[in-house]
Amino acid sequence: MAKKQFNSELFKFAFFPNYDSAITFLSDTLADGEAWDFSDSATKNNSILKNYLEFTFRKLLQEKKVAFTSDNKFACFNTGLVTENLEDIFAFFEEYKNPRTGLTTPFCFKAFLKKSDNNILRNFSHSIPDVANFFDKPELLIFNPKCDLIPDLDHIIGDNLSRFPAHLQGADDAELRRQLVGAIDEVKKKVRSNYKIAVPQYYDNKIQLLLPLCLTSGSPNPDLALVIHKLNDTTYTARTCLTLKMAYNNARLIVKPQSNWLKP
Repeated sequence: MAKKQFNSELFKFAFFPNYDSAITFLSDTLADGEAWDFSDSATKNNSILKNYLEFTFRKLLQEKKVAFTSDNKFACFNTGLVTENLEDIFAFFEEYKNPRTGLTTPFCFKAFLKKSDNNILRNFSHSIPDVANFFDKPELLIFNPKCDLIPDLDHIIGDNLSRFPAHLQGADDAELRRQLVGAIDEVKKKVRSNYKIAVPQYYDNKIQLLLPLCLTSGSPNPDLALVIHKLNDTTYTARTCLTLKMAYNNARLIVKPQSNWLKP
């Protein structure tokens, strides 16, 4: 199966003269300290931060929170990140006056800037854009232990087998189902005694919760994240599972996960 091509909305919007250098400055110098690479990354490339900025920008476009000056010469958006002194950080753009051949991006990236920077205050003091809003109902961010959790096992296995640990990908259906049912039953008990195990994520324009699935016997570490969402006031359902990297990227859009099982 051909790999789905990724089309960046951020790169359609603006030309970045040196994207990696700008991202490195943001992660290492401007923003409050945070791990932006996964622990098994051979080299530092801030993959989590790049994913975060892309999908935050898409949400801001959807909410019409990208700000423009009246003459359209400058634009900016709130990254949702802050400095170590909790000052908002913005991406600042200028009209692309001399576009390269074949490029149709309307803006050119200039810098990541603090809210107090003159470029932000001078151009956007009356219309400083707000952060992206990923949820309207805070109660959806917390697991309700009174609700039932009903998984669709066939769908979880059929659509996600390649995400399962290697030692289970070759197992017969009965064994795979047995392992999955056992892991789900275990995490049901855990989350009912400690609701904080459930980590919220944003995906497909809705809030879902992530639960750790331990499928490897004897290992204290989860292999996958079970995705659950609320069907109604009494029931959660689960129809898919994610690798831990996929889960972390989705969860980081809302806030840096404060979890002992979902880490970069």
